[in-house]
Amino acid sequence: MQLKWALLLGLFLPSCCAVLVPSHYSTIEPEIHHSGFGGILDPDAEFEDECLDEPDICGTNADCLNHPGGYSCKCHQGYSNYGNNQSECIEMDCDQFKPKTDAENTPEKLKHLLSLLKSSCESLNDPHGQHFTGDELLENLSNSTDKLLSEGKIADGETLSDFLDVMENSMRLIGPQLKRTVTRKETHFAEVAVTREKTPPSGRVILSTNSALFNASWEAVAGNSHPDFVFAALVSYKELNSSSDLLHKMSRERSDNGTYQLNSKVATIVVSNAETKQLSEPMMLVFTHVEERAESEGVAYSCVYWNVAEGAWSKRGCESQWSNRTHTMCYWSHFSSFAVLMALYPVQESFELVLITRVGLALSLVCLFLCILTFKFCRSIRGTRTSIHLHLSISLFIAVLVFLCGISSTHDQVGCAIVAGLLHFFFLSAFGWMLLEGVQLYRMVVLVFHTKLKHLHMYLVGYGFPLVIVIISAIAFPKGYGTQRHCWLSLDHYFILSFFVPVCIAVIYNTFFFIITVWKLATKFSSLNPDLSSLKQIRSFTVTAVAQLCILGGTWIFGFFLFQEKGTEVMMYLFIIFNSLQGVFIFIMHCLLSKPVRMEYYNLFAQMCKNKAEHRTSPSQTSSSQKPLRSDGSTGETPM
Repeated sequence: MQLKWALLLGLFLPSCCAVLVPSHYSTIEPEIHHSGFGGILDPDAEFEDECLDEPDICGTNADCLNHPGGYSCKCHQGYSNYGNNQSECIEMDCDQFKPKTDAENTPEKLKHLLSLLKSSCESLNDPHGQHFTGDELLENLSNSTDKLLSEGKIADGETLSDFLDVMENSMRLIGPQLKRTVTRKETHFAEVAVTREKTPPSGRVILSTNSALFNASWEAVAGNSHPDFVFAALVSYKELNSSSDLLHKMSRERSDNGTYQLNSKVATIVVSNAETKQLSEPMMLVFTHVEERAESEGVAYSCVYWNVAEGAWSKRGCESQWSNRTHTMCYWSHFSSFAVLMALYPVQESFELVLITRVGLALSLVCLFLCILTFKFCRSIRGTRTSIHLHLSISLFIAVLVFLCGISSTHDQVGCAIVAGLLHFFFLSAFGWMLLEGVQLYRMVVLVFHTKLKHLHMYLVGYGFPLVIVIISAIAFPKGYGTQRHCWLSLDHYFILSFFVPVCIAVIYNTFFFIITVWKLATKFSSLNPDLSSLKQIRSFTVTAVAQLCILGGTWIFGFFLFQEKGTEVMMYLFIIFNSLQGVFIFIMHCLLSKPVRMEYYNLFAQMCKNKAEHRTSPSQTSSSQKPLRSDGSTGETPM
């Protein structure tokens, strides 16, 4: 972890900056004067009275007590020097750990933590009270935080604000009592890193956890704080992200149509400087993204802090930021609790793209519908291949219809998942029926008898296997259906492979069958007595099937790149064009270029024209037959 942050700092910090490694904290030892041999204390030696020599050595909030070999500062009521007896005393506000009077909704674990911290705060000013070391307090704080976050009771902005405020005040109480230069504590729900240094500090302070890195100057951390020590603490909450949807709430200062989600762990920065609203120089925070995603037209990152007054995230105080796919670096002018929000904006598609999509898919639907009618009612072409083409057209028709109506319906999570599931099933079904066509051509060339496939076997391959794949995928990863951009399969956990692996298997098997079929055809054409009419028909079927494989396979080559996070507009155009060509191609190759089908179309149109002509002539014949006769029996019409 240290190596990772070291590499990041090499990118973010200027080469001129020097990082100070804090030295170990040491208290001032009483000076004892020795004389004579063997270091024997001279009882007649005169002791220096620091309290008389420097009246203000303990400040105005403590009494200076001189004793042989040194002095100590006894703090007044309400002040403490955190056990450093030769340090000035600062004011202790233990009431900040009292629960609010209207804290009816405050979780019990948080109340218990406040009570523990208040007792510890008061004990610092009571020499006879129970004292906890800094390490013991940090251990208690970590355990209480784990129990509180494990219950998931932070359900509103006010409770979250109280929790973060307690964490800041706790670290202000615990930080000065830690004796080691660097202290680390990690639990299931939080990670704490604290560093402490003697004053006057210089250089830079760097703290890191698995999810965040803090970098600031010691001067900004110290400010006008305690003259004998300074400290800085970084607290990262591992599981605070899932406590409530309120963590996605953005302040009213930014009103747009984007949706926000937290893309980092929340981190709290606590320092000994009491004036944290405006730093002398910005401090730097580097966050690791929870979801690795680069900024694009529809994705933007924001460095934010938790605004207690508004109960929402705010960008105020962020002077600059930089982001890549994995990290975001923020420069802040104040200390608080921070995070990175990922804003998702709807990508506006161009008018040309929308027009091509609508017209192309509508044309594909019309052609597929005509194919379905042809394969269903055209008697002259009935057979196994026609049945395969019928179900292929049905699968593609439903898939294209669902794609046209619901691919962008990401506003409804459940509906989007249903759309993605239907597309998954029917596109897999289309490739299943295409595989069956390759198998049927192979049997027609290689086998002489029993070349027909049973309908039960065809339904198992065309509908059964795709259904099994979809059911297993939905059970294994239900959230994989639907993404932020499209109602399609998610890229998370490689879920998209549940579609592309079966497709690749179908294409590979089909390619194998077509190679064998072409080889057998070539062999039979070169034989002594070839059945030319039959072989030419099979050759025509094979050419059509290979071209169909290229169209369907080529469509999803572009579809694979389109549904990546960096899918380009070029891929979108190519995918839509090829997707539109599927229905048109099947109609042209299997209907318009088929002589039996053309004859059926001709007979159908001829019959329609004949019926129309008869319908036009029938009224005149009726009127002639109904004219009244004269007395001589004539109709009164003038002979031609």
